[in-house]
Amino acid sequence: MFSKTDRRSRRGRTRALVAAVGGTAALMALSACTPAASSADDKIGGTAHLTVFAQQGTGQDLATNAFTKEVEKKFNIKFSWQTTTQDSSVAPEKRQILMASGDYADAFLLIPWVDQFNQVDVEKLAKQGVALPLNDLIKQYAPDIQKVLDGNADYKAMVTSPDGKIYGLPQLAETLHIQYPSKLWINTDWLKKLNLQMPKTTADMTKVLEAFKNDDPNGNGQKDEIPLSGDSHDTLIPFFMNAFIYDPQNPDKGIQSTTVLNKGKVDIQANKDGWREGLKYIKSLWDAGLIDKGAFTQNPAALAQEGNNAGPVLLGSASGLHPYIFVSPGAKDGRDKQYDAVPPLTGPDGADYATYAFGSTPGATFLLTNKASKNDQVAAIKMVNYLFTEQGQLDGNFGPEGKGWAKAGADDKALDPSEKAAFVNLQLDQDAANAVQWGALSTYNQNAAFRGSQAVPTDIYDTSGYERRLFEATQLYKGHEDKSQIYPTWKVWPDPAKATQVATQQTNIDNYVTQNALAFITGSKNIDTDWDSYVKGFDGLGLKDYLSTLQAAYDKSKK
Repeated sequence: MFSKTDRRSRRGRTRALVAAVGGTAALMALSACTPAASSADDKIGGTAHLTVFAQQGTGQDLATNAFTKEVEKKFNIKFSWQTTTQDSSVAPEKRQILMASGDYADAFLLIPWVDQFNQVDVEKLAKQGVALPLNDLIKQYAPDIQKVLDGNADYKAMVTSPDGKIYGLPQLAETLHIQYPSKLWINTDWLKKLNLQMPKTTADMTKVLEAFKNDDPNGNGQKDEIPLSGDSHDTLIPFFMNAFIYDPQNPDKGIQSTTVLNKGKVDIQANKDGWREGLKYIKSLWDAGLIDKGAFTQNPAALAQEGNNAGPVLLGSASGLHPYIFVSPGAKDGRDKQYDAVPPLTGPDGADYATYAFGSTPGATFLLTNKASKNDQVAAIKMVNYLFTEQGQLDGNFGPEGKGWAKAGADDKALDPSEKAAFVNLQLDQDAANAVQWGALSTYNQNAAFRGSQAVPTDIYDTSGYERRLFEATQLYKGHEDKSQIYPTWKVWPDPAKATQVATQQTNIDNYVTQNALAFITGSKNIDTDWDSYVKGFDGLGLKDYLSTLQAAYDKSKK
């Protein structure tokens, strides 16, 4: 089920509280508006006139889209669309300006990796009377949403505000390879050529990278190989740090923080001895010339240039959610087939962790406002309930049966061997997809069973079998997360009164951690003589108060 949209989505996913809270200033100025006046069509069951704010893909027209027409007919809705782009650098501001103006839509349908309401947004809008409670609507008109709430305690906790009401729904997408984001991909053709085994420990990794640098694995007689690289988004730090201490950083979810639970107490990892030892190891690779000089600062396009350079293959290994980030599919020389995932490395003290991410981002991608009449509200919740059904997911994400998807055949193999193959994604090209599907806009209930029931070809190195390649690679990481240390951001509601302060503290702490990690690795700071002052520096960033606030929110979430 790895679509072109999935490939784009790993760039610019929704910000966590630290990045999204910037929009709350606009919300503070927003006064509650009265609902739209009733009309003859507003009786329950009459035509709903629904204005929807949504992010529209390049070349997509939601007004003429075939799935839009299906939904309009099915639920007796006449849509009016307010749209913005799927550019995460543009869409948030457009939404915030719209909310601040008071001229906002009846409903919002958003894509989490572009922009969505965060939890603080949702609570402020609820208190202002702008965001409508959905509980009764769900109970009366949305049995499939209710089924998910009853069967998934984490999702229910995520959507239920501290006052017990549900004011918005986030998408739920349990995509296994995205839930274990911090991976390293290595050129296994080079391993074979140099008669090396897949590295299992940090010591093994050092030896492999040294061989990549010195033993001419690309066979051109020059020392032009790049043993290890990455980019400023998919930094290689979490993968290697997990061999020393659990690192929860997940840039794909907008989470840069090293916040964890330490025996039930909220804490950070970046001032611990294990973090220091992890930095020392990464520094040893840097000092030996085994890490590309641009690995921590270059953008993804620059990393892809290294992977796709004309001539011999240069890239030995790279961090990233998946290999198509740094090497294009269908390469003539087959280099896109050369990279396989490195299992979590075992460090000197036996640590071999993997970063884990919950399959949803807190907040709301669907939200109803007080502009919606009662009839609009009923129609909208029925529409979203459809997106929680298998039929809604298939048609919404892929297009109509026979064009966007087909029933699986008797010989088809499900992505997950524990599931029965149910459907085949016919992989429409972008133009065809834009005409018949909502794509990521409609992703509301892709649980593990649904994702696993897709029929996927068994050749994992063919582009058609890429989703299976990622699924199988992720099995190496699954189970290596330390559940006792995971701070469950997805079900902890922050205190709105302290949200701005906490967001500022988190930004400052995250920047401090990142800047100092790079300084220690590259040698502009001495990890032996400057470590104590670095740890002391957290005091000036309000770390104690930050952790105390998060602790209070966490304790409240358990009641």
